[in-house]
Amino acid sequence: MSAVNDTKFKFTVFLLTGIPEQEHIHNLWISLPLCLIYVISILGNVVILFIIKTDPSLHEPMYIFLSMLGITDLGLLIATMPTILGIFLFNSREISFDACFAQLFFIQSFQCIESSVLLLMAFDRFIVIRDPLRYASILTLPRIAKMGLVCVLRGVAVMLPLPLLLKRFQFCQANVLSHAYCMDQEVMMMACSDIRVNNIYGLFITVLTVVLDSLLIFLSYVMILKTVLSIASHKEFFRALNTCVAHLCAVLLFYTPEFRLTLIHRFWNGSSTLLQIVLGYIYLLVPPLINPIVYSMKSKHLRWRIIRILVK
Repeated sequence: MSAVNDTKFKFTVFLLTGIPEQEHIHNLWISLPLCLIYVISILGNVVILFIIKTDPSLHEPMYIFLSMLGITDLGLLIATMPTILGIFLFNSREISFDACFAQLFFIQSFQCIESSVLLLMAFDRFIVIRDPLRYASILTLPRIAKMGLVCVLRGVAVMLPLPLLLKRFQFCQANVLSHAYCMDQEVMMMACSDIRVNNIYGLFITVLTVVLDSLLIFLSYVMILKTVLSIASHKEFFRALNTCVAHLCAVLLFYTPEFRLTLIHRFWNGSSTLLQIVLGYIYLLVPPLINPIVYSMKSKHLRWRIIRILVK
C-alpha cells in the first residue's frame, strides 16, 4: 500500500505524443501539412461566417445553421491547436493535469454540439422539402436561437462530469499519452482507481449523443426520401436531393471516423495504435477543413460572394 502511495505522486504532468515511433518526421513532413490544414480551416470558416453575417439575403435558417457549424468547427480547432502544433513545431510535450482535463472537456463538448447541429440541419432539410410553404414560419429566428442554445447547454451538461470524474482519480501509471491531445478514454486508463463509473458514463454519453443523433438523422433522411419519391417531376426530384448533398457529406465526415473510433476504443483493444491515432486526427481536423469547401461549392450564393471577395 505504501508503494502505491509513493508512486501516485511521481508526476504532475502528462506527456503527449504526436505519432508514436515516428518522431523523426515530426518537424517537416507532419508539421507543415498540419499548419496548412489549420490555416485553411480557420480561414474557410471565418470567411463563411463573415459572408453570412454581412449579407442580409443569407439570414435564412440553412445559413444560420451553417454558421453554427462553422463556429463549432472553429472552437474544435482552437481546442486542439495549442497541443498539436506545440508538439509538431516545438516538441512541447508537457501538459498539466488541469489543462489536460480542460482540453478534453472542450473537445468533447464541441463534438457533442456539432453532432446536435448536424441533427438540426437534417431537420432543416426535412422541413424545406416536406413543407416548403411553411418553412419560414416554422424555423423562425427566435426558434433557431433557442435550438442553438439547447445544443450548447446539452454539450456542456453532458460533458462536464467527465473532467470532474477524472479529477478525483490518483494516477500512478505511466504518464505518456499516445496522442497529441488529451482523450478521456486514454487518461482514464492511467488511473490507479476503479474506473467502472467512468466506463458506464462514457457508454451513456455515446448512446445519448452519437447513437441517438445519428439515428434521428437517419430517420430524417428516410422521411426525406419518402417525400422526394412522391415527386412526379424528375427535375424536381433531383433538385430536392441536391439540397441535401452538402449536409450528407458533413454527416459522413463527422460520424464515420467517430463510429470507428468508438468501436476500436470500447470493443477492439487489440487494434493498431497508429490506426487509432490517424482516425483521431481525421476526426478532429478533416470536418472543419472540408465542410466550408463543400458548402461553398454547393451554394451558389456563398460561391459568388467568395469569388467577389477574391476578385476584390
